[in-house]
Amino acid sequence: MMSPAAISDHIIAAILAQRLQPGARLVETQLAALFAVSRTQVRESLHRLVVRGVVQAGARGWSVVEPTPGEAQQAFLARRVIEVGLLHHLDRVEPRALDQLRDHLQRETAALAAPDIAVRSFLLGDFHVCMAECLGNTLLADTLRDLTARTTLMAMLYQSTHHAQQSCAEHADIVDALARGELEWAGRLMDSHIRAVERGLQLDSTPDPLQQLRFALQPFANPCSTLSPSKE
Repeated sequence: MMSPAAISDHIIAAILAQRLQPGARLVETQLAALFAVSRTQVRESLHRLVVRGVVQAGARGWSVVEPTPGEAQQAFLARRVIEVGLLHHLDRVEPRALDQLRDHLQRETAALAAPDIAVRSFLLGDFHVCMAECLGNTLLADTLRDLTARTTLMAMLYQSTHHAQQSCAEHADIVDALARGELEWAGRLMDSHIRAVERGLQLDSTPDPLQQLRFALQPFANPCSTLSPSKE
């Protein structure tokens, strides 16, 4: 049986993979059936996510948050403070940590060439969590997981123009700087990377309330178009 903490982490992972959209409803009975747990356990997991800033409770029940432009700016500032600060306080990077980061980059690169957007999105966001874990700070890794989930929601809501290939290349530059022992330069690259992602958000635009429906109903090739017309 899945614990409330595990359910919360599962939902966070779904957000990082962009499978749960901003504003998506989270129905207790459905989640209880899906995870084979009680509604009490589901409710506990959702309360955890409220504290973590990715779920809200309202008159219609639970839903994934829809961050405002102001909240987006605060989240990206928090990420810069944490991630750049982490790199600036390093004395050295262990070879094992570099191996883990390079392995992560290889998976990112492979995901870019694959059709599964969810895996690609998850890995690009998880790089920052992985970096904190590899550098030995699990507390910051947990904080970054939640912040990255929130900025992923912002990228979905405000139509980010920062491309996946660009993010992967910037991640590679940061790892290369760490490998050369240029820790201050790695911090500057991280700051530039996070700022670039934030600049890619169209925060001055109004989110499209029909985004999910528009995507679902966009024109596509009719699979029956090659069939002979029916005779009446």
